[in-house]
This record gives sequence, C-alpha cells and structure tokens, in this order.
Amino acid sequence: MREPVPQLFAASIHRRAAAWARRVLVAGALIAGLLGPAAPTLAAADESGAAIIMYHRFGESDYPSTSITLEQFEAHIAELTSGGYTVLPVPEIVAAIAEGRALPDRTVGITIDDAYRSVYTEAWPRLRAAGLPFTVFVGTDALDQARPGYMSWDNLRELAAGGVTVGNHGATHAHMARLDPAAARGEIDRAARRFVAELGAAPTLFAYPYGEYSLALRTVVADAGFAAAFGQHSGAVGRTGDRFALPRYPLSERYGDLDRLRLVANSLPLPVSDVTPLDPMVRGPSNPPAYGFTVAAGLDRLSALDCFARGNETRVERLGAGRIEVRFARPFAPGRHRVNCTMPGPDGRWRWLGRQFYIAP
Repeated sequence: MREPVPQLFAASIHRRAAAWARRVLVAGALIAGLLGPAAPTLAAADESGAAIIMYHRFGESDYPSTSITLEQFEAHIAELTSGGYTVLPVPEIVAAIAEGRALPDRTVGITIDDAYRSVYTEAWPRLRAAGLPFTVFVGTDALDQARPGYMSWDNLRELAAGGVTVGNHGATHAHMARLDPAAARGEIDRAARRFVAELGAAPTLFAYPYGEYSLALRTVVADAGFAAAFGQHSGAVGRTGDRFALPRYPLSERYGDLDRLRLVANSLPLPVSDVTPLDPMVRGPSNPPAYGFTVAAGLDRLSALDCFARGNETRVERLGAGRIEVRFARPFAPGRHRVNCTMPGPDGRWRWLGRQFYIAP
C-alpha cells in the first residue's frame, strides 16, 4: 500500500489567517465536520462512503504525469460499467454525506480538473456513450484567454447542457493557499461571475488548485457558500470527513493501470476524529508536523494500520484504544506532501485515509 502521495497538517495558524481561524473556532463550532464527532463508532460511521477519482488529460502523451492513455481510460470505463460499482454524480455523493444518508456499496464519483481540450474531444464522448456522470473543475481564465490545449466556453456549454456538472477551480489556477483571504475570495468570486455570465449559474462545488489548501482558505471556501471542496490527496470519502477537504484518487499513466483503479474503487473510508494539527499549512518550527487522529471504535485489525509519506520515514504510534500518532523522521521540503494511512478492511478491501500538507517556503 505504499503510494507516492504524502500529506501533513500543521499546528500553527498563519498570522494573516488568525482572524479567519478564530471565526471558525468560536461558539464550539471548531470547524464543523473537520474533526467529526468526538468519538465516532463504527455504527455511527459505517461502511457507507465513496471513492472519487480524478483525471486531468486524456491521450496527451507529452504530459504523462497528468494524462492517462486512451487505452487505460477505456479499460477504466469498462470496469466501472461492469456491474460491480455504482457511479453517481458527485453532487449526489456530497448531498448524501452532508445529510448522513447511506450510499450504495462501491460508489464511485468521477472528476476531471482544468478543462483541457482532450476532456471535450476524448473523455466526454466516451463517458457520454457509457452513461457515466462526471464533474469538470474549470479555471476560467484559460477559457477567457482561449489558451491552446483548453476547451472553449462553447465546449463547456455543450457539456453542461449534456448533464455534466461544472465546478469552480478559481480564475487563474493560482497557488491559493499562499494568498491572503481577501485575494483568495477574489479568485473565487471572479470565476463565479464568469460562470454566471457564460453558463447562467455559479458552481456549487470547488476544487483547490494543486490540491493545496490551508485552514484560512478552507474557511474562505466554506464562507463562499460551496457545498463541498476537493483536494488531490488519496482516500475514500466517508461521513466523518471534512466536506471542505474531500479526498480524490489521482489517476495518470503511471498510476492508472486497471489494478490500481480496482484498488481505489473498492476502498473504504477510515472513520476518524480529533485530527491534529488543524491547519494543513506547515510553517517553520512546525515542520515536520505532529500528525494524529482517533480511529472510530469497533474497527477490526487496527494493529495493521500503517502510514506512508514519500521521501520521509514514518513511525506510527498507537495510544490507548484508538489514538494514532504519526511521526516523521525529518522535516519536509517546501511544497506539497501527502501522507497515506491504510489498514485492511472486510472482503480484502482497504480502508484509506489521506492528508495533504503544504510546507510554506
């Protein structure tokens, strides 16, 4: 289960974001949904969940880290339509989680980031023919500027008219976790205005560019009225997760063979609470972060839980019945890092919890 997707969470809150963070911490709110119930049980956080997969480009061999081959993609479609999965529109998955409703076993959601031209020419015809719903997250400047390799607004209107969900990905595809709250809100609002002008409505889902977010940015996105927001860290979506930091499994040429799709599409949530530190933005002496969480009571084989971070050694400590503390051998370099924690689940499936940390330069 070693996957090159590391993640971290920082204890100190960025000075510029302190005012925003305090708004979330007052009145006992402590970021509703971020920590989940104080002591979830397996009955309260059962197997119901979903695997949300993420693509970028299709058949663009010059970009193997973000593209998937057409042969791989067609194999994915064949697998997802084989009868073993329920592929639902992502807004339906989000609504079920928000309302505490159970999802069908092996629910899968499909997302695509950045609105590259190959989404329109390659992915859309194949997904439409297979009857598979999906969400495309769009950075509006690329369409406004008619950048080579991207869809046009006409293309996007065609997708939207065909039932495709359109999500907000900011205006410029900026590293938004680095921005102050006012600038981040400006990115979101500028994109929303363009969606209203071109499509007639603003999206209700958001995806963080590069998957990077901080506690302050999470608050900005929640305050903007979105139903949910997505990162780029692996993990199954479950009821105890944070709707404004939902995981997705990235799929590409290197990490997109059929075995990997089956592995992630069959994954189960790892229900946790009391995640520390609160802020995924890591600064100065907080690097490496002291990462920890409490696993829901009632899960079998907790002793088999392990955590991995690419480029760093991890030590997993179990405290009491269900508290897990993850310690790293050394600080992380600036940039994005992901940590994956997995443990065996029923029927040969895996429970999977991911966290992404952003190490400030």
